Amino acid sequence: MKKIILISASLFIFSISFSQIKSPEEFLGYSIGSRFTPHYKLVSYFQYVAENSPNTVKLEKYGETNEHRPLYLAFISSAENTANLENIRLNNMRLANLAKDKMMPTENSPAIVWLSYNVHGNEAASSEASMLTLFSLIDPKNTSTREWLKNTVVIIDPCLNPDGRDRYVNWYQSVVGNQYNPLAMSREHSEPWPRGRSNHYNFDLNRDWAWQTQLESRQRVAQYNQWLPQVHVDFHEQSYNAPYYFAPAAQPYHEVITKWQRDFQKIIGKNNAEYFDKNGWLYFTNERFDLLYPSYGDTYPIYNGSIGMTYEQGGIGAGLGVITKEEDTLTLHDRILHHYTTSLSTIEIASQNASKLVHEFRNFFNDASAGKTGTYKTYVIKNTPADVERISALIKLLDENGIRYGTGAGSGNGYNYHSKKEESFTVSDGDLLISSSQPKAALVKVLFEPQSKLVDSVTYDITAWSLPYAFGLNAYATKQNITAGAGKVIPDFQNNLSDDAYGYLIHWQGVTSAKTVAQLLKKGIRLRFSETAFEMNGESFGNGTIIITKQGNDKFGSSLWQVVSDICNTNQVKMNAVHTGMVDKGFDFGSSSIHAMKNLKVAMLTGEGVNSYAAGEIWDFFDNTLKYQLTLINASDFDDIVWKEIDVLILPDGKYKFLKDKDKADELHDWIKKGGRLITLEGAALQVSKQSWSAIHAKTDSSAKDTSKKSPYKLLKIFENREREEVADNTPGAIYRVDVDNTHPLMFGYPKYYYTLKMDSTIYEFIKKDGWNVGVVKKDNLMAGYVGYKLNPKLIDGLLFGVQDLGKGNITYLADDVMFRNFWENGKLMLCNAVFMVGQ
Repeated sequence: MKKIILISASLFIFSISFSQIKSPEEFLGYSIGSRFTPHYKLVSYFQYVAENSPNTVKLEKYGETNEHRPLYLAFISSAENTANLENIRLNNMRLANLAKDKMMPTENSPAIVWLSYNVHGNEAASSEASMLTLFSLIDPKNTSTREWLKNTVVIIDPCLNPDGRDRYVNWYQSVVGNQYNPLAMSREHSEPWPRGRSNHYNFDLNRDWAWQTQLESRQRVAQYNQWLPQVHVDFHEQSYNAPYYFAPAAQPYHEVITKWQRDFQKIIGKNNAEYFDKNGWLYFTNERFDLLYPSYGDTYPIYNGSIGMTYEQGGIGAGLGVITKEEDTLTLHDRILHHYTTSLSTIEIASQNASKLVHEFRNFFNDASAGKTGTYKTYVIKNTPADVERISALIKLLDENGIRYGTGAGSGNGYNYHSKKEESFTVSDGDLLISSSQPKAALVKVLFEPQSKLVDSVTYDITAWSLPYAFGLNAYATKQNITAGAGKVIPDFQNNLSDDAYGYLIHWQGVTSAKTVAQLLKKGIRLRFSETAFEMNGESFGNGTIIITKQGNDKFGSSLWQVVSDICNTNQVKMNAVHTGMVDKGFDFGSSSIHAMKNLKVAMLTGEGVNSYAAGEIWDFFDNTLKYQLTLINASDFDDIVWKEIDVLILPDGKYKFLKDKDKADELHDWIKKGGRLITLEGAALQVSKQSWSAIHAKTDSSAKDTSKKSPYKLLKIFENREREEVADNTPGAIYRVDVDNTHPLMFGYPKYYYTLKMDSTIYEFIKKDGWNVGVVKKDNLMAGYVGYKLNPKLIDGLLFGVQDLGKGNITYLADDVMFRNFWENGKLMLCNAVFMVGQ
């Protein structure tokens, strides 16, 4: 096998040696695969090629990362196509019915192939392969690629995650010797926390395409939606013991995926297989990697009309070389060559089928615009004053994905997301209407459908994500076409004009409210909030309403209201002026039901043992949304914590060693009793629940008994069905309705329910004393998604969100990830409540 690879590589090097433009090896000064290329050198090579081949290569910087590394796209085609690049793009948008002009498109247009490399930083072989692919496409001696580019435009994103890549490459270079060590136990095959997979904020960018919570995703997807390629490939690596994977994908396929998209995956797969067969390389298809969850680098393109695919090379943790379980040495050179081969194979087959790709692409969007996609024709999102911040957040997501919407009036009958029943409804002025008769109809169906159909219970990711649940909104899905007008769902914001009032009130109803409060506190402005609802000037104010008065803010003098209004205007939050502290109904501002808010010192444990994704969600939220100081402390530095410098401590999902040490756990306990506030999520909540001083306890299946004597055959299982047996007692991600006590500060700003994304089987007994059962799940509360038939009956009558009073402090228990990938918008306010409201 190695001999064939080496011969293939040597032929490749021979074929490029006569080119006027330097090969990657010549430019970098080392053989590709002999070391990892830092991102700046990768960029330098693409810049060099673009400068020296301007007729066939255009390089465009489309953004930069959180660590200020540049993000680039390379456009490669024939000289004729490159000179006409913008017209090709515009025509492609016309084919998709998304162009702003009214010109008719032509199908006599190149097929667009987009290749995305290195979305996971420590899957680093693909960026190396991107340089070989680029060079092969512009090499004048390569007659094959020259022919392909006559009817294709190739877009290369050489590295989607430069921060993660350099984190991995820099670490690896610091631990490898003059010769790499292929033994798996060597330290060069074991990355430290948080590893290079994720971006700066520890996010998995491959699960962020639709949600665009991250800077890199927003910049990239904005470009993607300006091109909408016919073919998109996302290059990855998997376990180094696995052979290569390419399409066709595994089930479940989402039902919206067309027959053409399925069939062409097979055509591409066969072409890849032909090259792999010639070289004797192992590969697999139709397994593991399904096409359901909408935010991957294969599914998002598919739902946007492309042939979207994932290619997976074995190699995570392999470094420059590692001995596999088959006792063969897998080298970086091998991994690069495999990705390079599928890159060219994909371009080749796309070129051979360019006219068919363009034709079917147009059919996809014509059918979508004609309303032929999906059963439901209109999604109706009810708009109430209490939901304005959630509606605004949803509209932002729709805009980022190019989904059209409007508002209107009328009535109809449809599926009520809350009751799960067919009911009549009335469309009021300002309600959000999303029609299925639009170019993005497939994406609309996938994001809004109440329940995705599953043909296979074994999936690679969560099985429910419907946006009305994720955003906590009342909605209907109807089979009726309801015309959406051009009226504004959210009226334009009118800046607050502050006057010399007694005080101002701010509704507490979403993340924007919390962001505003965080910035006011950081500015040193003293705030209060109401524990109960009240009425003033004919307007109702819910519990959690923020109260700002002159009293306590004397240091600002006459500039107080200008400072407050500047912050509120920046965040587009309305200030409600009041000229007295006496309410019309409820408790006056001097009541014991009105509580002061502090500018809190908030810390979070991170580092080894902590789920890096879970920590990243919270870090990113504090840093980029709330813009509020969050002190990150390594869990291994527990002994060095200065407790008096912390008001609130957050423990994200993880396994904390200090909680297994009685003395250290008691230290945490003492801090809480003296007034500290602990917030625990997921696995951290479960660990804390096992402490003797915890008020919650995980539910056990008391009905489980050993039935082997009565039914001995129940022990007999089919080996082939082992994966399905495993999922029978778990859930990969399903949505449950949680009944909540919205008079408790943890649920201020919520209705009497919350939709949670359940990722595991953990559920707690109700708190019997010294605490509050704030969010509980009851019978028949499963709303959407797959739950194993053994687990479903157990997820009833238990606690998911609770607060324990402990001395002068408290513990907030959040059994589920309320911040899931930061797209679960409705959970963010709960975290804000836990930080700013609970125990104040």
